Order: sequence, then C-alpha cells, then structure tokens
Amino acid sequence: MKHPEELKYSKSHEWVKEEGDAAYIGITDFAQDALGDLVFVNLPEVGDKVEVGEPFADVESVKAVSDVYSPVTGVVLEINEELLDSPEKINEEPYEAWFIKVGEISEQEEYLTAEEYEEHANSEEI
Repeated sequence: MKHPEELKYSKSHEWVKEEGDAAYIGITDFAQDALGDLVFVNLPEVGDKVEVGEPFADVESVKAVSDVYSPVTGVVLEINEELLDSPEKINEEPYEAWFIKVGEISEQEEYLTAEEYEEHANSEEI
C-alpha cells in the first residue's frame, strides 16, 4: 500500500494535507481497503465545527458503517460533494478523494509520518 510522504496521518486512519492555514482530510488506502467497496458517504455541512478525535462523517460499505474521525479542531470550509454521488472514488483514489477542507484550526492531534503510519497500519486491523 502506498502512503504519500507529503501527507500526515492519524492513528485512526485519516490523512491530512495541509494547505496554508487549512487542511484537507480523507481516509487512507489502508482504511478504504479494510472497509471494502464504499456505497455511501455522509458528510458534515459547510460551517460545521469538527473536533480532534470526534467523528465528522461516516462511510457505508457492503460490510458495515464506519465513522471517520477528525484529526483537527476547526470549521468546515468545504465538502467534497463529488463523493456524495460517487463514494466509490474513495476506493479508487483514496488520496485524491478528500472529504472536507477545514479552516480556523485551533488544535490538531499528533500526526504520524508516512513511514510511522505504515508501521502502525501493519500492526493492527480495523
């Protein structure tokens, strides 16, 4: 599995791409692979607050419904509306299929590097 070096990762299998004072958030290749074929995604609204460690979205696969946790505290600036109609894009390109863009970031969890995340992912099952 690939884990792009330029991204940061959470232990709960989300990736973060920092861009200026905002961050794009999605789920990792490991997470989408473990979940199986995704058939539905539920995203927050623009303007909603997200908090570190709290669920901000959920994804439904043919196996189960799973929460997606926020690695930052802030305000949702944008959602990826394309995923609402085409959740399979998460399976196809997990590092392109961002869920939300968050701004006004006041807190973030301790991120893992790509190498650290790979070690973490290889040591557990979700």
